[in-house]
Amino acid sequence: TKTCHEAIAARSADARIPTRKNGRPWKGTSPGVLARNEILRASKRLGRAIWKRWSGYHRRSLVETKMRCFKRLGERVMARDFDCQVAELQVRAAILNRFSVLGRPQTVAMA
Repeated sequence: TKTCHEAIAARSADARIPTRKNGRPWKGTSPGVLARNEILRASKRLGRAIWKRWSGYHRRSLVETKMRCFKRLGERVMARDFDCQVAELQVRAAILNRFSVLGRPQTVAMA
């Protein structure tokens, strides 16, 4: 939305929000509108798939997916003491990393 793009522009940040496939340029000259229109121009010029790789959108998507997996290991921290909470979250991260390694295919170069 325009409000979201304005809030991102107010913080001098770059939006990584892909526009709709049938998106049209917005009218106006505010920083959020200009930034969104630039995203629209770039994605039409490069194509959506190339724009997503060029802008880093896929990396953000991968991080969101990993955070969802992290939360699936437990919606809340069960420990009461701060040090125990830290240890609990470190164990969750270690489990998630181990699962990721187990699910990653091994590639071998063929001669």
